[in-house]
Amino acid sequence: MKLELISFKLCPFVQRAIIILKKQNIDYDITYINPMDPPDWFKAISPTGQVPLLKANDEIIFESSVISEFANDISDTDLHPKDAIQKAKNRAWIQFSSSMFDDLFNIVTGDKDKFSEAKDSLFKKLSRVESVKGNDPFFNGNNFALIDAAFSPLFMRLAWINEFTDNALSLAEFARLSAWSKAVLAVKEVKDSVVDGLDDVYYSNIEGREGYLSTLLVD
Repeated sequence: MKLELISFKLCPFVQRAIIILKKQNIDYDITYINPMDPPDWFKAISPTGQVPLLKANDEIIFESSVISEFANDISDTDLHPKDAIQKAKNRAWIQFSSSMFDDLFNIVTGDKDKFSEAKDSLFKKLSRVESVKGNDPFFNGNNFALIDAAFSPLFMRLAWINEFTDNALSLAEFARLSAWSKAVLAVKEVKDSVVDGLDDVYYSNIEGREGYLSTLLVD
């Protein structure tokens, strides 16, 4: 099966799928487009007009969580827990995590008031995740799972922001999430899920947005 991912470099949602594809040793190609000016061929095949999109031979698969599940389904190993209830809970927390990227976008783009509001919203959600996260390295124990891939882009961007600023979004108050973040960001497939220099691109993105966060950047 020939697989082609279509997205843009900063997209956190395609990063989830890339991690799964790499973790499952699945061959794929990736094509980057400008989401602000998508090519006509992309408009013709995307039901939502959004990325990421996966072409599997001539079939189109869309929605990032579905793409990740598909990559897992066609693999020899399963990156979900075997227990049906635990699997359902994992999927629920993956869905829960998606709105955190809306908060992160508002943190990057908003003025001081919107920044504070978005940070408060994000940290309330992180507190809920902290309350259900155990002390093991990954969410379900010692083995990396789909839910770890789902949270990886968030943890990576939080780590970048804290590096760029004086820990403006420090996770220090969340002991288990801090340890989880360090564990997932040390995974090779997570490290390799972004192009070289993307942290610099993210820095420039924050700078270019000219929101309150840009005033917190340090040299």
